[in-house]
Amino acid sequence: MDYESRRISLKWKIWGSFTAVMLISGVFVMAAVYRLTSNALRDQLEQRVLAIAVNLSDAAVGPILGNNVLALAALTTKYALPNGVAYAFIEDANGEVIAHTLGSFPDELRQGVSPGDQRQTDHRRLSFSGKTVYEARVPVLDGRAGSVHVGFWQGSMEEEIGRVLFPLIVILAAVPVLGALLSFLLAHWIVRPVIGLLDVADKVTMGDLETSVSGRYVESRDEIGELARSLERMRSSLKAAMLRLGREYKM
Repeated sequence: MDYESRRISLKWKIWGSFTAVMLISGVFVMAAVYRLTSNALRDQLEQRVLAIAVNLSDAAVGPILGNNVLALAALTTKYALPNGVAYAFIEDANGEVIAHTLGSFPDELRQGVSPGDQRQTDHRRLSFSGKTVYEARVPVLDGRAGSVHVGFWQGSMEEEIGRVLFPLIVILAAVPVLGALLSFLLAHWIVRPVIGLLDVADKVTMGDLETSVSGRYVESRDEIGELARSLERMRSSLKAAMLRLGREYKM
């Protein structure tokens, strides 16, 4: 095997090992970051929906007690304006819908809600218009005046999460690529003195005892230096032995 083949083989082994570790670590880190960040963002979005429902509940107290239907309609329209909100509606204490943002109130939104549940803040996921909706329900005056419901499109929630996560994932994906490039330079730096010592060793085995090991390798204070000094001692010993044999032969 020639020097170039050995150099490439050793360099690629080192580079491949470093790159494999970087890629595997990067995949695990990206998966962990994606999971933790997406869960945190989803919780924040759910809290945002809950906050809209709470604000609507507080604002609806007076119009409900005053039986002001127009004011309730204006309130539901106002609080359904934020991007991603699918609908908002208000129920009275008997479970009757008294204001909503939908043309005709669909029966699918009535399912799973009973008047007895209106005293508790709750949330649910349901299918509305063929899409998934996250809905937050907040009681008005502890349920004595009814409850408000605010639905948020699950797709909009996922889109917001994706917009935040995409740049982060791109940055995390770039780290293993940069690490692979740096590991290639590191492999070249590690292999270069080894190849130099192999060159000297091959010359020694071919009978060239005049080529000494480079001083920068001998002076190195690591394992490469130890190997270089051992190789230089071997070369010197062989040269001295060959000189003794030459003198004895002449005699």
